[in-house]
Amino acid sequence: MSPDPSAAPPPAAPLWSRPEESYSDEELARGLVAGDEACLAAAYHRWSGLVHTLARRSLGDAREAEDVTQQVFLGVWRGRRGYRPERGTLAGWIVGIAKRKIADALAARTRRTDLVSSVGSVLALAAPAQQRPEAVLDRVLVHHELARLPAPQQRVLRLTFYEDLTQAQIAERTGLPLGTVKSHARRGLHRLRDCLGQERCA
Repeated sequence: MSPDPSAAPPPAAPLWSRPEESYSDEELARGLVAGDEACLAAAYHRWSGLVHTLARRSLGDAREAEDVTQQVFLGVWRGRRGYRPERGTLAGWIVGIAKRKIADALAARTRRTDLVSSVGSVLALAAPAQQRPEAVLDRVLVHHELARLPAPQQRVLRLTFYEDLTQAQIAERTGLPLGTVKSHARRGLHRLRDCLGQERCA
């Protein structure tokens, strides 16, 4: 029996039942704005490699690049209603988000470096090479205040300053997510700096 030419065509397959690579950019854009998680997955599949490459090239660290890539697509999902196709392609919009997240990561790295330098100058007093009498008290204060930190912060800072590990290496050794390591280091350094500053003022 031949098909009826007047019959309506079969409905298109729903987006979530199709291979990710079969979506057009226009379909992905519409689906994202509508809150279709399948379109987010397809966008991630299509452009996460590009985002990761841009992040790694700028940051020089694969783990940080992975973290930024996740932040980018979280930003894509949260900001999906702000996408305007008349202003540019979906790929260009995602790259724009990536550039902002990379800039944020570089700025955060600079802040961490400045903070580590300021606290590190105090921690350096704990080195045995310091022979002056004041150095003995400095070492006692440093070890005392470090021991008062919450255990996760204390562990991260000890690995940072006494074993000279990077945050990515600390994450690998401890099994903690890189973002958690960064958070422990930032909070621990702020608290340690404040406590040591109060001791010196006293």
